[in-house]
Amino acid sequence: MRCLVTGATGYIGGRLVPRLLADGHQVRCLARNAGRLRDVPWAADVEIAEGDLRRPETLPAAVAGVDVAYYLVHSLGQAGFESADREAAETFAAAARAAGVRRIVYLGGPQPAADGGTSAHLRSRAEVGRILLASGVPTAVLRAAVIIGSGSASFEMLRYLTERLPAMVTPRWVRNRIQPIAVRDVLRYLVACAGLPPEVNRAFDIGGPDVLTFEDMIQRYARVAGLPRRVIVPVRALTPALSSYWVGLVTPVPNAIARPLVGSLIHEAVAHEHDIAAFVPDPPEGLTGIDRALELALARVRNAEVETRWSTASGPHAPAEPLPSDPRWSGGTAYTDLREREVDAPVQALWRVIEGVGGEHGWYSFPLAWSVRGWLDRLIGGVGLRRGRRDPHRLQVGEALDFWRVEEIEPGKLLRLRAEMRLPGRAWLEMRALPRDGGRSRYQQRAVFLPRGLAGHAYWGAVAPFHAVVFGGMARNIARGAERAAGLSSPSAGR
Repeated sequence: MRCLVTGATGYIGGRLVPRLLADGHQVRCLARNAGRLRDVPWAADVEIAEGDLRRPETLPAAVAGVDVAYYLVHSLGQAGFESADREAAETFAAAARAAGVRRIVYLGGPQPAADGGTSAHLRSRAEVGRILLASGVPTAVLRAAVIIGSGSASFEMLRYLTERLPAMVTPRWVRNRIQPIAVRDVLRYLVACAGLPPEVNRAFDIGGPDVLTFEDMIQRYARVAGLPRRVIVPVRALTPALSSYWVGLVTPVPNAIARPLVGSLIHEAVAHEHDIAAFVPDPPEGLTGIDRALELALARVRNAEVETRWSTASGPHAPAEPLPSDPRWSGGTAYTDLREREVDAPVQALWRVIEGVGGEHGWYSFPLAWSVRGWLDRLIGGVGLRRGRRDPHRLQVGEALDFWRVEEIEPGKLLRLRAEMRLPGRAWLEMRALPRDGGRSRYQQRAVFLPRGLAGHAYWGAVAPFHAVVFGGMARNIARGAERAAGLSSPSAGR
């Protein structure tokens, strides 16, 4: 079959594509910017169509000739997300019907509470499901609560809360029942839904074999990770809004994403039926239990085998403008900090150090300054430094790197990062490895800031005095790191 995957740059979509390929399907991916998929391992095996779900004129080419369309997009954390998701679903449903698509498969959230107290996020996910079911195209809506897998937002929230807080005061919802499901089982259902009979047009609850509370999940994680049992004191005072800020401070998940995640836990999220088994039977060994799901997720995180991460798709809904080639376009002001170092090491050694920046490797200078900047960003609702990196050695265009986003990579030559911390303007950081004669290289580093209003100019003036320490130290230590890696450190390095 020919399958279309929307949301291929996201956490689930990026894992689904290689599994569809392995199952023998032809795959087309819809993306607003094809460059976001340039570096994924399966890029050469798929067709990439550029389009936007909220621009109807871009969709006919994407859905043409498609048998099964996977709808895996949402506007989590975006302002006005309910109307945006409604418009996108209606536009996609119309395009799929006009193109003769034979099936739509949608991954949504748990059934909203009957009393109407469910979060706006879950209500929106349910509304999208209803729109697709009414599209005239046979649709399967899979309703999952908490998905456990390496790199998922739910897993990261659980992991950081448990590892960082041996004792915690929590909201009372930690004792609500939930039914988590392993990401491997979610993917298995998604792939299998491509073969559902044409008369199937309905929603299915999907969940793992265990029903437990979030408090239980914390204790289970602690046991799997070899940590002492956690002390948990639930209190009434922590509302969902306060809870999301608390989660945002302790975990790498920013408030804008923590809020809907928390909102999905304030009511019980337990599967009410298991009808999917009539069409997709459980595997002989059974669905993955919570302990095994946590073991797999934790093992992959520790071994740096994370395929996709929640943060990959958490940026702004619209693609950001690239770094201007002429920083003074339209009379605008651009502040630049340029650093260069001669390096007594080959360009390959220098590039390895450059590509290893961020995450657990740090930013090669004044760790306290980077930490303080990350904490300040978190306090004002930004992403902070805790997003880390997907892989300790390799980067891909479009992925998150602490509070940066990888905007461009020329392997062995250039790494360009776009700032996603809260700023009164736009900022980039470029790192280049340039070959020199005699097996040496040159490191070039450029920070560019385009201020927005008076606050932007004042911001640059306030931080500029620290650049010699932060950016100067970064350039110096990257050069020294390359020389150490090459075993060629010398007194003349960096002159």
